[in-house]
Amino acid sequence: MKKSKFIESQIIKILSFQESGQSVSDICREHGISQGTFYSWKSKYSGMEASQLKQMKDMERELAQYKKIVAEQALQITVLKDVIEKKL
Repeated sequence: MKKSKFIESQIIKILSFQESGQSVSDICREHGISQGTFYSWKSKYSGMEASQLKQMKDMERELAQYKKIVAEQALQITVLKDVIEKKL
């Protein structure tokens, strides 16, 4: 997937332009993005501030760590079950 040329704080700033009264087409033209991109950003980041965004990123990072731990434990359980079946 292609990486965005905008960082999250820039995206939040771009979205705030609409809240201040600018039209979506003007914002998109000014920043070189499509309206589809604008609305997908709006659905993801609408109403967020920079501090909330940082907190969300920290939570996503923590969730990724937990998922990794669960995957490793599932692998260990599978290996142990295979070893037990071979002994019997």
